[in-house]
Amino acid sequence: MIRVLIADDQLVVRSGFKLFLRDERDIEVVGEAASGVEAVRKARELSADVVLMDIRMPGGDGITATRELAVSTVIDPIAVIIVTTFDIDEYIFGALESGAAGFLLKDADPDALAWAIRAAARGDGLVSPSVTRRVITEFARRQQPKALDMLPSPELLTSRELDIVQALARGMSNQEIADELHLEIGTVKTHLNRITTKLGMRDRLQTVVWAFQQNLPGIRDVPIASNGGCE
Repeated sequence: MIRVLIADDQLVVRSGFKLFLRDERDIEVVGEAASGVEAVRKARELSADVVLMDIRMPGGDGITATRELAVSTVIDPIAVIIVTTFDIDEYIFGALESGAAGFLLKDADPDALAWAIRAAARGDGLVSPSVTRRVITEFARRQQPKALDMLPSPELLTSRELDIVQALARGMSNQEIADELHLEIGTVKTHLNRITTKLGMRDRLQTVVWAFQQNLPGIRDVPIASNGGCE
């Protein structure tokens, strides 16, 4: 059972997400929070697996809370999904830097919400929703002041590993990558572990950002998903 905490200062948003999730047999909403400070405390107290985190909340913002819960240096990090309206939440980039697994739009449909939670709980990161392409592209652009020669070289990866990185950038799940490349899903997971280790990346999301920073062949013109990222 995936234990979820919903952190948002708007009761209607929390209630809506709870309503969406009530029929998911493998997901349980274990608590709610109206501020970042409360979210950090309750996430620990309730042993949450995933936190749906708003960015702008009175009494403690979501970025600080995300850093306290999800950054890789934290003992027993908890997966955080940033909940955003996207068009106005410039702070989402700071949230990604703080360790967020990814993000979700507040008007996401029930299937997309459940998919995002399951992906975060698996440690996959959220790279499938159609809007992710825009965010990752912009996030990579904002990181460009770091010289390319300071980034890990694509030459560290084999041709098969580069194929998998391109598939990640297209928003594919592990199973979809396995199907496309005619691999066992266990083999895909092994490749992904090797890729993140070789590049020194925290997770899949950082790996995709790296791919955009490097402007790898085929990355910029990969098709953008239109199905909301559901498996």
